[in-house]
Amino acid sequence: MTRAVEVRITGRVQGVSFRAYAAHEAVRLELVGWVRNEPDGSVAAHLEGPDDAVDEMIAWCRQGPPAAGVDQVEVHGAEATGAASFEVDY
Repeated sequence: MTRAVEVRITGRVQGVSFRAYAAHEAVRLELVGWVRNEPDGSVAAHLEGPDDAVDEMIAWCRQGPPAAGVDQVEVHGAEATGAASFEVDY
């Protein structure tokens, strides 16, 4: 079963390679979607894949890469886009 969610991560999440680490983790989990920096200093992601892999990626987002300081992770259901890969949006 495929699940799609939108995730917003706040805290010290820009300038710490969050997007690159997130993309690596998403590919490892065989998820599709995207991750990008937002103008307000947060990081947003769209994740699609099996329930357990999406849950594992959300759990990863709560920690982030070593230099990050995650304050909050908001998760909302989303429509699947049918993406074929996981991309870093610049």
